[in-house]
Amino acid sequence: MGNRTLAVFIIIISLLSSCRDETEYSNFTGFAQGTTYNMVVENPGNINIEKLQAGVEKILRDFDMSLSLYKDSSVLSRINRNENVLADSFFIEAFNLSGYISRITNGAFDVTVGPLVKSWGFGPDEHKNFSESKRDTLLKLVGMEKVELRNGRVIKSLPGILLDFNAIAQGYSVDVISKYFEGLGIESFLVEIGGEVRVKEDKGGVRWRIGIDRPFDNNMMPGNDLEAIINLKDQSLATSGNYRKFYVENGIKYSHTIDPKTGYPAKNQLLSATIIASECGTADGVATACMVMGKDKTIEFLDKHPEFEAYLIYSDENGNFKTWASEKLKKFISE
Repeated sequence: MGNRTLAVFIIIISLLSSCRDETEYSNFTGFAQGTTYNMVVENPGNINIEKLQAGVEKILRDFDMSLSLYKDSSVLSRINRNENVLADSFFIEAFNLSGYISRITNGAFDVTVGPLVKSWGFGPDEHKNFSESKRDTLLKLVGMEKVELRNGRVIKSLPGILLDFNAIAQGYSVDVISKYFEGLGIESFLVEIGGEVRVKEDKGGVRWRIGIDRPFDNNMMPGNDLEAIINLKDQSLATSGNYRKFYVENGIKYSHTIDPKTGYPAKNQLLSATIIASECGTADGVATACMVMGKDKTIEFLDKHPEFEAYLIYSDENGNFKTWASEKLKKFISE
């Protein structure tokens, strides 16, 4: 959202390829939330694409005015400034979903990580002022148990608590647009915003093909170097990684994914985590949690949560790329 640099982009393979049953599809692209979007919809000829795109962009503007850290007048920005403001439906749903993901990941995902993100220089002002002496003070502001929604208003246990939905908002916005399409009766579609994807049905009898970029530092050209292609139907996919959003200071690389428990950027063998779930907001938040947990704890987590499928890219002790995929997903992957 805003000027946010996305950790990982997912490339949609062959958006305009022909389909076996010659079903007609229309697509449109645009720019929103500091990133690009791609939409593909089955169009039997009765959908006005310009009108549909205008509807999508109106929803995304309203979404920004709820959850963007980069809009001073958004509901989120006003709540972070402790103004007396009622939460809207976007905020309430994102907050409740965040609480759910925080619970199932044992706090690896936590939207109260805002003070740490800001202190490390990954917020809107991009000004780093983190120091070891500040860490304990900042950690006192982190924890979902320190904030609640009551009668539509956010109640904080401490005024310095800052919420940051950037690790879930993009995926959640994909769900919002998907539900908009479903409400219009569109039977088959793909929604992609900033690399997060949700598809309904398949595309003319063929599963939607989504490419996963190879995660090496400064791989800024999505699609130039793919690690794998995942074939999707009636699912959502989100990827989190640390190779596009980081900075180097005094020879040390700091990633944008902050561990809510330690206060430091997550550092482990896991280079990127792709999660497949029914809803994209859930996949987005869980993927972020995986980057905090690391490879081994992520695999343990997935064993306990068969509702998620995953494709992990990690480095071995020699620095070589390795991959791991959940068992049911393997037959839908081309490496």
